Amino acid sequence: MHDPLTAGEYKAIAASLQFPANAFIDGAFRPAGSGKTFASTNPATGDLLADIAACDASDVDYAVTKARAAFDDGRWRLRSPGERKEVLLRLAKLIEENRHELAVMESLDSGKPVRECQTVDIPDTIHTIRWHAELIDKLYDNTAPVGANALTMIIREPVGVVGCVLPWNFPLLMLAWKIGPALAAGCSVIVKPAEETTLTTLRVAELAHEAGIPAGVFNIVTGGGKEVGEPLGMHMDVDMVAFTGSTPTGRRFLRYAADSNLKRVVLECGGKNPAVVLPDAEDLDLVAEQVVNGAFWNMGENCSATSRLIVHSGIKDALLERIGAYMREWRTGDPLDPENRVGALVSKTHFSKVNAFLEEARKEQLTVAHGGDTRDGVFIEPTVVDGVSPNSKLFRDEIFGPILSVTTFETLAEAVALANDTNYGLAASVYTGNLRNAIRLAREIRAGTVTVNCFGEGDATTPFGGYKESGFGGRDKSIFAHDNYCELKTVWIDISDRSVDEMIR
Repeated sequence: MHDPLTAGEYKAIAASLQFPANAFIDGAFRPAGSGKTFASTNPATGDLLADIAACDASDVDYAVTKARAAFDDGRWRLRSPGERKEVLLRLAKLIEENRHELAVMESLDSGKPVRECQTVDIPDTIHTIRWHAELIDKLYDNTAPVGANALTMIIREPVGVVGCVLPWNFPLLMLAWKIGPALAAGCSVIVKPAEETTLTTLRVAELAHEAGIPAGVFNIVTGGGKEVGEPLGMHMDVDMVAFTGSTPTGRRFLRYAADSNLKRVVLECGGKNPAVVLPDAEDLDLVAEQVVNGAFWNMGENCSATSRLIVHSGIKDALLERIGAYMREWRTGDPLDPENRVGALVSKTHFSKVNAFLEEARKEQLTVAHGGDTRDGVFIEPTVVDGVSPNSKLFRDEIFGPILSVTTFETLAEAVALANDTNYGLAASVYTGNLRNAIRLAREIRAGTVTVNCFGEGDATTPFGGYKESGFGGRDKSIFAHDNYCELKTVWIDISDRSVDEMIR
């Protein structure tokens, strides 16, 4: 599956692609009720890819009606666990068979390097769907120890109609993180892809229908946040919203829930993630390699990206020298060239936001240790900014681009304080050769995932989500993700030998 092609082969696939353009509701593609569209463009070139259906509240209402009908009549939720598993495994197989097409489509739509789409995003998408499919018939209900006079059953039931609101940075993988457990549980889903990246989500919906997911169970409504996201969040017949994206938008979904039917909301939001490097780190080359990967993978457009390097002053210069050496491997350019590891930012608007941090670094007279160049209004090469204080915007604000800030510390207590000096708490990394220090920092840093001597997010078996303003209401991935999409019901059966009259009294 990890079989990248040549640049010529990827470009040939790109030239032959037919892009889906309409919403997918009740098992079929359909235009927006208004007939309106919006342009989907290749951020690296500005070329038009497709005119996508610009849906609104009426389309959301239609999708919810179809999803509710599918849920109520049980065409999916009442299938046996084994049957649902087989359908999702067929979907994973179809994604695998179309992996090259999907990788190119994802790269064209988002600006992501096709190399990363092919070797990371697509394999992880397939693995995620397979993992949740295999879990379906291995989750047992429970009983409680209530004594001899009663029998209890604690039963998982699908929560109902679920709105899945996706970000633009990992369109396929975040889709899998949501629909894997939601469909496994037996829910009906309505997916709102990010306006910037809709194409692969629509293609997967088509493959899901081919795999055997019934009409009405898996729906895609395309369009903007105001036109689609808000109506989905406010809808009285949506039972839950699972959202990945910015913290300000996550707050809106909590308000929508409060102002509508108190629907369940699970949020995975932003991050300002530290990599803490202690002076006893054993291998600075390994540290440099991992920090570079954490900071610049996916152009830093990653909520768990290593955004802050917090390093002991005694080893900073040696580490920055090694970081510069590894950065030479991270070429910036055409996303369809597999030799390039850094592609285009998702849009010119986002480029302007990220570029503003480079301007801020110049304003604060900070040292650009490596990188700093931009090109064509969409490319920013990996950049390391040294001498960043805790008061700087580069230390405090989520950049969501390929910029790593460097701050030094002297004591372990200072390192912990700097790591926790943020409103976020999604991920962190600790680099040390001392087990005691590793455990201490892993426990004291307030983040949902803490990696030791590596950068990462765990795998499909480990929960992913954050503390503080990075998350709310649940976790993605792992067995715990299934809890998001299930209600727990207690059934209490009286089996005592008391008479009816005694029970009434």
